[in-house]
Amino acid sequence: MKKSFLTGVALVAGLSLASAVNAQITIATAGPMTGQYASFGEQMRTGAEQAVADINAAGGVLGEQLVLEIGDDACDPKQAVAVANQMAGSGVVFMAGHFCSGSSIPASAVYSEESIIQISPASTNPKLTDERPGGADGGIYRVCGRDDQQGATAGAYLNANFAGKKVAFVHDKTAYGKGLADATKAAYEAGGGTSALYEAYTAGEKDYTALVTKLKQEGVDVLYVGGYHTEAGLMVRQMRDQGMDTVLMSGDALVTNEYWAITGDAGEGTLMTFSPNPENNPEAVEVVKSLKDAGKTTEGYVLYTYAAIQSWAQAVETAGSTDYDAVREALNAGDFNTVLGSLAFDGKGDVSLPGYVFYEWSNGEYNQIN
Repeated sequence: MKKSFLTGVALVAGLSLASAVNAQITIATAGPMTGQYASFGEQMRTGAEQAVADINAAGGVLGEQLVLEIGDDACDPKQAVAVANQMAGSGVVFMAGHFCSGSSIPASAVYSEESIIQISPASTNPKLTDERPGGADGGIYRVCGRDDQQGATAGAYLNANFAGKKVAFVHDKTAYGKGLADATKAAYEAGGGTSALYEAYTAGEKDYTALVTKLKQEGVDVLYVGGYHTEAGLMVRQMRDQGMDTVLMSGDALVTNEYWAITGDAGEGTLMTFSPNPENNPEAVEVVKSLKDAGKTTEGYVLYTYAAIQSWAQAVETAGSTDYDAVREALNAGDFNTVLGSLAFDGKGDVSLPGYVFYEWSNGEYNQIN
């Protein structure tokens, strides 16, 4: 493996889940372990730690124990590239990450160059696989869906349930947020809808009074937010403060209990798209029980991170090696039994799992709706 020149401060903390004597294969996960989206990083860490612990308890991979390293990219593209370079220098052979598309996409170039398999549990922007380094011969995959799939589901729902209503679209200018808003808006308009408003906002702001005032003046009935739970939560709260009953709709970045912690009762009725709840899969029962018995979360992307590691581990066993090309060929050709169910990857590296469904926030919980 080529050595990468490392710049900046070290961004990776190693977490050994086996003894130094037996630990022979180093893998990693990376995401926003700090910052305003750290709840998602915690989901990834939890899923990765559980997967590594379970695999090691069952004898490891190729008879060798796994060591897990944790990378913190804070959902920042430059930091993600630094993390990827650090992982390469640490001898990591597999990355179950990143979370934000804006991190996964630039980091994927490093992983491809350094012959490290990458399977993202959560990055949904189509460019990750549509433009993956190496093309059909690339080693970049994901076990989550894509924003064009998510947008198609959301756009159809808007047309079916809010016909004749004023629908506005806003996004946070990130690869994820803008991509999702654009995909949903395109599907909505293709189905006959007319957008009342489309504009960007700045992530990290606390005061959205100007935006909310504009929405109120326009008489917007539904606000679609392409972005993350922190800003969406503030928007819905500030809409309620101005006496608006506008429905807030968004995507999978609202699958964290932090959303309700921000909104309180103002979040009642919020709609979002996410994959069918993996906790309901028979294959996930024991893992979910183990996590809950330990007082750990199973929400959001916990099981997706677990499944990413399962898929890689099974591919390695099939290949009989952690060699990049051998594992890549096994991933391309195999079917993998995971907590998400049986899955396979297509020629781009996208997964064959069911698409998106709708959830509604109510009384502090989100539940799937028909």
